[in-house]
Amino acid sequence: MQLGENFSVAFNSVRDHKLRSFLTMLGIIFGVASVIAMLSIGEGAKRQAIAKYQDLGVNNIIIREKEYTEEELEEIRAKFSSGLSMADVEGIESVVPMIENVAPQSEKEVEVQFEDRTGKATLIGITPSFSEILNYSPGQGAFVNEDHYLRSLKVCVLGASIASELFPFDDPVGQSLKIDDQWMEVVGVMNTKSLFTETVGELASRDLNTDIYTPLTTFNKRFVKESQLESDVKQITVKVSNPERLVEIAGIIKQLLNRHHFNNEDFSIIIPFELLKQEEKERRIYNILLGSIAAISLLVGGIGIMNIMLASVLERTREIGIRRAIGARQKDILKQFLTEAVVISITGGLIGVCLGLLISLFITLITDITSVVTLYSLLIAFLFSVIVGISFGYFPAKQASQLVPIEAIRYE
Repeated sequence: MQLGENFSVAFNSVRDHKLRSFLTMLGIIFGVASVIAMLSIGEGAKRQAIAKYQDLGVNNIIIREKEYTEEELEEIRAKFSSGLSMADVEGIESVVPMIENVAPQSEKEVEVQFEDRTGKATLIGITPSFSEILNYSPGQGAFVNEDHYLRSLKVCVLGASIASELFPFDDPVGQSLKIDDQWMEVVGVMNTKSLFTETVGELASRDLNTDIYTPLTTFNKRFVKESQLESDVKQITVKVSNPERLVEIAGIIKQLLNRHHFNNEDFSIIIPFELLKQEEKERRIYNILLGSIAAISLLVGGIGIMNIMLASVLERTREIGIRRAIGARQKDILKQFLTEAVVISITGGLIGVCLGLLISLFITLITDITSVVTLYSLLIAFLFSVIVGISFGYFPAKQASQLVPIEAIRYE
């Protein structure tokens, strides 16, 4: 029997027993759909993680001041550590090897006002290198430049959200707004930044789109500290030329800062690249676990195929006997029943792929979870369904091929 005829017989069998075939396919359909949905959720989580750490800069080392209560801070200052400072920045630039750039920043929670509209934001004093190191650029206007920094000009660049909140209908660039008690000119508006919703080390979760950037020199002159115990610099971001030496360079920076801070260790060193590798490893394990759980449905579907195929062999015992009697070989019978199992699994697999795509889209639409369907997840799920069909269909097909023709013809 030729392959085309095998498929024709298999399709006719599926068509003649529509309900039974559909019920047999259900395990395959839901198995494939759940594998695709699970893998798409895992892939979406992976891409969000990568985007989060790319925002921090995968070639960067972040030194962040630790959060302390007032009492703890007094104790630290009593041990001769003044916290992160520009002296630390200069020391890193002059001593540590393979440094491309260093960007210090200070922060302060402020109230912002334009005409009758007000809002709350985080004011960040930065140097011009900030944009280059963090790959963060304005969508309108310009960013803080060397002239703004050297002359301590009263200029600022708004995050996308605070800009739309204060200027819903107007162009913010060139306008003056009030930040606490200081009037500042808006020179630019940043592109929308994905929400940084997880805490990484000492980096607290917050909406980066509500940040306002101003020259660090202006920040230090115009905005007073909430407490005299506060350090001059809240964070130092270091861009490294060789990402393979990140851990080694971080160790050098730690030794340098420990000397400057008299071994108080009132700072944290965060390496986004190392965190990304760790999170990718965890996500991979998570995806394997989710895929394995979903694959159980496929195995259940395979058992269903085996059960139905065994029943089909019993129903068609006389047919098998007649085929054998008129010249069909054992391998012809084996191929015929194996083809029927494959047709059921392929049909169920295709329906499952469509259902999996719909489920992934539905999850993205009704929840905050971003699901990303990839070609490899579709192929894995579909190929697995075919393998299940062949594997669980082989035993009934083998049983059919081994029937003795005379006994099969006599079977009632």
